[in-house]
Amino acid sequence: MHTDRDSLLSQRSALILLLGVLVGIGAGTVAALGGADAATAVLIGASACGAGITFFNATIA
Repeated sequence: MHTDRDSLLSQRSALILLLGVLVGIGAGTVAALGGADAATAVLIGASACGAGITFFNATIA
C-alpha cells in the first residue's frame, strides 16, 4: 500500500490551470451573452483556456 501524500500538481501548475480555466469560463460566458450559440461559446472558451494556460505558463515564474 502506498502511503505517501505527495500532491499530483505543484502549486504553480495548479495556479496556472486555475487561471486558464477561469479565463476560458469568462470568455465563453461573454461569447454566450453576446449572442453566440452554445457550440461557438464552448469553442471560444476552450481556445481562450488554452491561450490563457500558455500565457500564464510563460508569465508566472
